[in-house]
Amino acid sequence: MIRIGSGTGFSGDRIEPAVLLAEKGNLDYLVLECLAERTIALAQKRKRHMPNHGYDPLLERRMELLLPVIKRNGTRVITNMGAANPIAAADKIVELAERLGVVVKVAAVTGDDVFEHISVDQRTLENDEPLTAFGPLISANAYMGVEAILPALQSGADIIVTGRVADPSLFLAPMVHHFGWSLDDLDRMAQGTVIGHLLECAGQITGGYFADPGKKDVPDFAHLGYPFVDVHADGTAVIGKVEGTGGVITLMTAKEQLLYEVTNPADYMTPDVTADFTQVGLSEVGPNRIEVSGGKGKFVPSTFKVSMGYDAGYIGEGEISYAGHNALERAKLAGEVIRTRLQETYAELRVDYIGQTSVHRTTFDGYAEPYEIRLRVASRALTLEEAARIGEEVEALYTCGPAGGGGARKYIHEVVGIVSVLIPREKVQPQVTIREVKDEKEIISSSS
Repeated sequence: MIRIGSGTGFSGDRIEPAVLLAEKGNLDYLVLECLAERTIALAQKRKRHMPNHGYDPLLERRMELLLPVIKRNGTRVITNMGAANPIAAADKIVELAERLGVVVKVAAVTGDDVFEHISVDQRTLENDEPLTAFGPLISANAYMGVEAILPALQSGADIIVTGRVADPSLFLAPMVHHFGWSLDDLDRMAQGTVIGHLLECAGQITGGYFADPGKKDVPDFAHLGYPFVDVHADGTAVIGKVEGTGGVITLMTAKEQLLYEVTNPADYMTPDVTADFTQVGLSEVGPNRIEVSGGKGKFVPSTFKVSMGYDAGYIGEGEISYAGHNALERAKLAGEVIRTRLQETYAELRVDYIGQTSVHRTTFDGYAEPYEIRLRVASRALTLEEAARIGEEVEALYTCGPAGGGGARKYIHEVVGIVSVLIPREKVQPQVTIREVKDEKEIISSSS
């Protein structure tokens, strides 16, 4: 049996649950999943400006706390915090280890950056439009799988840091490595993928994103513990969490996570296998313990999905609040002023009344009139100057708008758009680069 912990579910996740898992979870492996489609595109932009950056912004803070613990407890870390620059991430981890006096071996997995293999004539999965229909391309990262990680595990590295790897593959790789599963054993690969999918969002399966007060209550929600899984050689597994931590693991939390981001449960495609979730069995085997079985595999895809980032211009925003009697009507008058002044220039102009229509974008008859409303105006723009005008017009409502407007703010954001294409598997060539601190003074580098 091996025990794998899930310490993060996205780049900005809390740091303390991962440290607690490493300290008290009796783990063989700790997985830190920190990438999303837009995350890696933004990382590529940072790398363009600073070639030694492009890894996860919280890598240093996470690893500074985790390095002494994982070395003391013999836990290996697998993480995609390398983002757009896994080698620079490995160098930074070695630098931290040297400063902390920790002897460590780090393997950087690269090869997911396939920008040079992409043709602008390729059509996207989202709408079958050619890439030329979108803005200037920023990034192209293929979702690699277990095959990319296995050489790094075989190197004996304490920490494996990757770029874009499919989320479940981060968990499946140590199972394949430890048990010696064949990559052609589709059912075991699918079962491991199911397990990885259940754990990849960390706190979601322990009650995060599940809680709904009075309907789905979660105990000690402020101190949510993150999950681990005990996996056996036949692929059966039991998900649990560290005793004394907040949150809850039940059939309800497990079922919600099983279907999270799954378009077709009968055909869940990853780089490793096309998994069938429809036969998965979940059973409660104790408090905060869920057994998982029954994942079935169909075939290994001949292509990898590639996440493409492109420059989509800017979004300009402005906000202002109205409170007291007739607040909604005053906010609506302010919104009409903005529409009149801007709608001919901005085709995507949005006027929202936060507290009334901003989420569902409709009105709800029968509800009491709100005492306070925040007007939000936003639009996409091609230039910085055009984006800035949105907030300027809202700010002008201080003296050119209805009575009582206050708390005006304005924002400008660069927008990174995301589309996807497919690429033949053979065009993706993973590589492993080793960085190693053998003692406090000796740093070793090698690649393969």
